[in-house]
Amino acid sequence: MSMSTQEITDLVDQIYAVSGAGDWDRVAGMLTDDFVAYEADGLPMAGEYRGPNGLKELFLKVMGLVDVVGLDRTDLLIGEDCAIAVITMRFAGPDRAPAELCEMLRFRDGKCCEIKPYYYDPKPFIAASKKS
Repeated sequence: MSMSTQEITDLVDQIYAVSGAGDWDRVAGMLTDDFVAYEADGLPMAGEYRGPNGLKELFLKVMGLVDVVGLDRTDLLIGEDCAIAVITMRFAGPDRAPAELCEMLRFRDGKCCEIKPYYYDPKPFIAASKKS
C-alpha cells in the first residue's frame, strides 16, 4: 500500500528528529529489517550499513568523524515510494563550510528501506572530518 505525501513527510521528519535525539530503538522501528544506507566511495564513512541498526551505525560513525552542529532539511521532493530531502550539514568552527547534499529515502510498508545520500561537493565533509 502506498503512503500519502503527508505520511512520507512525517516519516522523513521523524527519522531525522529521532536519530538526532539518539532514540535508536524508535529509529529501528521506522526501518525495514532489510534496510540499507549507502555511502559513496571516497567518503570517510564509505560502505553499506544494513538492518534496523544500520542507520545507528552510520550516524555514530559520522558523528565520530565530524562535529555536526546542525542538520537543516529545506525541501522534500516526494514520489510514489521515495522522497529526496535537501540537506545542509553544518559543522562546528567558523571556518568550516557546510556540506550540501540530497538524501534519497525509499519506503516500503510504511517504513524506510533505503537511504542514499548524494553530496553536491564532498570536500566540505572531508575537510571537516580531518582531525586537527
